[in-house]
Amino acid sequence: MKLLARLFKPIARGACASVLMLGFLPSTVMADVQLVFGAYTADKPTAVVKKFQPFLNLLAQELTQEMGEPVKIKMKIARSYDAGIDDLVQGRVDFSRFGPASYITAKNSAPGIGIIAMETTDGQKVFNGVVAVHNDSDITSIADIRGRSFAFGDNLSTIGRYLAQDLLLGENIKASDLSKFDYLGRHDAVGAAVGAGTFDAGALKSSTFNKLVKKSVPIKILQTFDNVTKPWLHRASLDPRTVSAMQNVFIEMASSDVRDAITGTGFVAGTDEDYQLIRRAMERSVSFGG
Repeated sequence: MKLLARLFKPIARGACASVLMLGFLPSTVMADVQLVFGAYTADKPTAVVKKFQPFLNLLAQELTQEMGEPVKIKMKIARSYDAGIDDLVQGRVDFSRFGPASYITAKNSAPGIGIIAMETTDGQKVFNGVVAVHNDSDITSIADIRGRSFAFGDNLSTIGRYLAQDLLLGENIKASDLSKFDYLGRHDAVGAAVGAGTFDAGALKSSTFNKLVKKSVPIKILQTFDNVTKPWLHRASLDPRTVSAMQNVFIEMASSDVRDAITGTGFVAGTDEDYQLIRRAMERSVSFGG
């Protein structure tokens, strides 16, 4: 019996020590908040990374302060509008920055998707898209595009499809009234095609137009049209605490070179009602045909 007692004493002491050590462990271990930002390639993928990575770094820092725990953000770039929308709808990414038409498409598929904030341009929720023509073009109005060729962007693009087609429909121009048309995908591809003379006119965002002009692409503005600024969106199942923190950080984010590279005059709260203009244009575009 004494031998057995001697054998078991070290084990008992070790067990007690283990219990004591466990007793001093924290009741909860703080884990990083891991978020995935989803983007799609409206421009070159390298340009997307260059544009968003500094902002995502800033956002992670400010969310860390807001939430009181470390926040890390990864980026997932989809190869198309469709894939980017599906990533948010299926919850493969936590938040995204979409064009208005992509937002409406995603919202129709997953009604729980919500708006974190809207970007502003000069303090407003509206900015311009453009219809561009070659510098040497004899086209002077949208009506002159009848019988000519037109380059659209992606088939889910707000500017590159829906608003452009709505503009053409305003002059009773349908797909059958064009000599040819095509969906070229990226905005820069549209501008380059018009500059090369492959198409007589095309629709693209004003910022891309300005970049192409600086690169000596021979295009000019035929007409501008209103578009609603981009929403930043969260997936339907993102927890309310994170959503609230993101909304606070976006709207209160101070001006800086990093923030202003994304939205020059900051963010404001947004609602689904802000996108009714786009929703109506999408509905009307059905009559464009093609």
